[in-house]
Amino acid sequence: MAGTDVSSVFPQRFHRVPDPLKTECCRRIPELGPSLLFFSGGTAMRDTARVLTKYTHNAVHIMTPFDSGGSSAALRKAFDMPAVGDIRARIMALADQSVKGNPETCALFAYRFPKEETRKKLLHELGALCKGSHALLRDVPGPLRKIIRNTLLEFHQHMPENFSLEGASVGNLILAGGYLSRKRHLAPVISLYSRMVKARGTVLPVVDENAHLAVRLESGDVLVGQHRFTGKESASVRSPIRDIWLTSSLEDASPIQLRTRAKLREIIWGANLICYPFGSFYSSLIANLLPGGVGRAIGDAPCTKVFVPNLGLDPELTGHSLKDQVIALLRHLRNDDQSLRTQDVLSLLLLHNDNAAYAGGVPQRWLAEQGMKAVRTPLVTPESSPYACPHLVAKALLSLA
Repeated sequence: MAGTDVSSVFPQRFHRVPDPLKTECCRRIPELGPSLLFFSGGTAMRDTARVLTKYTHNAVHIMTPFDSGGSSAALRKAFDMPAVGDIRARIMALADQSVKGNPETCALFAYRFPKEETRKKLLHELGALCKGSHALLRDVPGPLRKIIRNTLLEFHQHMPENFSLEGASVGNLILAGGYLSRKRHLAPVISLYSRMVKARGTVLPVVDENAHLAVRLESGDVLVGQHRFTGKESASVRSPIRDIWLTSSLEDASPIQLRTRAKLREIIWGANLICYPFGSFYSSLIANLLPGGVGRAIGDAPCTKVFVPNLGLDPELTGHSLKDQVIALLRHLRNDDQSLRTQDVLSLLLLHNDNAAYAGGVPQRWLAEQGMKAVRTPLVTPESSPYACPHLVAKALLSLA
């Protein structure tokens, strides 16, 4: 099927989506590929991130550290720290698997302690990891093996006596140990392990601070904690989410204000394309826009800004049409400055060429009135249905950069 010509949107250059020539150029020299910047969170973007490494090594993944479920929850409770699970998974998705020892390193980071095992045996296994005698450490390269052992020892020394190792991710424990050994700063730990596994892209937390998410439903109910409204560890919300903010703890719904670092704002300004991707709409995407400075930095960036709405089910979007999603996205992009024009923060919607794939259909006239353009191109394959195909999404975004 022919791609979409969006040259009328960008008269200064010709775009075809997908653009075979541009994607082939990127594939041949990924080291010089464009800087695609994503505001991301969990697993929905993982495969697309991995595919993109074949075309560019300069993608930037800004991640939310506010998750309160899964293996991260126990670490957050024990050490009052940001969530590291999604960050760990994204670093491993970007790791260069052709480098000797990296497949084994990724296997180690992905390993979880057995859920049904005695505490004595779990402690013994943790001890084997700290000593370097564990089978999973055998083929990890020497310098990285030493760093991993040291950070695991740091974690072990600080681990509370009642800390539950059942189902714990070893990669999360490693990042937690690094966080504790570096005076409770997460960014240096992410940078260290990204370099060690030759990550073909950059992973950054939107803030290097500890906070949680709270939402207010249309019913008036307030839920504190990401795990309470994502539909993964609890029932899906029955009333639409109408507001979201940051809190200091799971026990207090009072809003707090955080500000992203100046360095991150500079990275946003330098992007060739900014993408608001599919994934958990509130806890992955909107959560990244809550810290102060993010919206203003996006507005000041001269590049194209693209929203790729969800295909398939997102429990956080109960009662939301596609138009509702765009309105919510624009509202939070203007958190810093209500005077920001729509085209300053959102230029395009990248959509599958089937209106029925989106709740409420595609509000074409309304989008045009707001100054936005819908770019239609096939995004779903029989194998990926009903979700977007990572290869098609990657090629479409590269074509727009």
